[in-house]
Amino acid sequence: MEETGLKRLVVETTSLCNLSCKMCVKNTFANGACSADGSMSEEMFLRMEDSFASLESLVLNGVGEPLLNPSLVKFIARAAAKMPSHAQIGFQTNGTLFDADITNNIIDAGANTICLSVDSLNEEFLINARGVGIATLEKALVNLNNARDRSGRKNVRLGIEVVLMKDNFMELPLIAQWAINNGVSFILVSQLMPYSRLSANDIAYDTNTQSAIAIYKKWIQKAETEKLDFERYYAAFMRFDVRSDEKNLRLLNLAKGMMAEADSEGVYLHVENLLKRDEEYLSRVKDVLTRTEALCNKHGVKLTVPEIAPRNTRRCEFVEENTLFVSYDGQVSPCYFLWHRFNCYIGAVENRVVPWLIGSLQESTIEEIWRGEAYQKFRKEVLKYSFPFCFDCSFALCDYVSEENFQQDCYLVEVPCATCLWCTGLFHCLY
Repeated sequence: MEETGLKRLVVETTSLCNLSCKMCVKNTFANGACSADGSMSEEMFLRMEDSFASLESLVLNGVGEPLLNPSLVKFIARAAAKMPSHAQIGFQTNGTLFDADITNNIIDAGANTICLSVDSLNEEFLINARGVGIATLEKALVNLNNARDRSGRKNVRLGIEVVLMKDNFMELPLIAQWAINNGVSFILVSQLMPYSRLSANDIAYDTNTQSAIAIYKKWIQKAETEKLDFERYYAAFMRFDVRSDEKNLRLLNLAKGMMAEADSEGVYLHVENLLKRDEEYLSRVKDVLTRTEALCNKHGVKLTVPEIAPRNTRRCEFVEENTLFVSYDGQVSPCYFLWHRFNCYIGAVENRVVPWLIGSLQESTIEEIWRGEAYQKFRKEVLKYSFPFCFDCSFALCDYVSEENFQQDCYLVEVPCATCLWCTGLFHCLY
């Protein structure tokens, strides 16, 4: 891909938050806070000003609640004065601080995209997960709709983001209808990043890749045709006298055929994880997403839905779409995955992620960082897409990628992208 200049900035205006959501990285990091709390200064924000004229999008949130930065309105106004009229300026929010005055000020300053986090309509679920009820979110949308109507600006978009989990995925069509009734124009749906071992049980997706699943299903059908139980594979494989049992031998030969086909297509199979797949559960998730798409299409609402298994064809939208991520203290990272320190437990295995820093606004402007050697080297390496996909590997996660002091993966690639699932279509955010 040809590099044409910085187009998108995601800026953490603050890491402070007024809620303690159970699924949030701020409240689940095993070794303390994912970062020290603080808010971006006006001086730091202005270090990015030279890039505004060419930006297509400026998103003003990170791990905190943007409205807790008292300079947020000033940031929006400053950016809106310099950015193209068609550009997106906005943020994602928990929606608890939108009184009429702040809402009018945000819209008048030039914000045109506001996204509220709404994971359920169930009051008990919301109070337990976030500590805030549905009435607060409805009030926020009323104030936002009123501010938009008062401003007369037709380019103001209101939306919601829903994080899919076992406990809420069946609600998605109801949440979508509620959002439509409350004047939203877009809905983002993302899978859950499990930041704790406990939340790893709450995911609504498969960690096996789509190609691995397709090959596995094909050979499962062959096994059924031959009246073989593929779930007995490990029992057959571990038998010392396997060749004395004709049925076990046929099963092992079938498995060898499956693995040979996967190898010929460059696909890795994590057989243990494939055998654990809950096909009925994943089919229900898919059905809910399909019904929600039909509802949103009917009402002209833009819906972004996640995959329910990782794509094999990876695409890093952050690098492909010329994006940088800036923490409140001016540290700059190349993508969402490598922005903060956290532990995650996809596939029930621990992955320790640390920020991948390519510069600091305390020392350079954002344009200097964008053109700098550290980012350009990272970008070039990522766009090769030559790194492995760890979660189809039966050795996952190995020491190459699971520890904080990453140097290279098992392919000798020097960017820590092999454990990233953002590029496989599972996760979405306002962007």
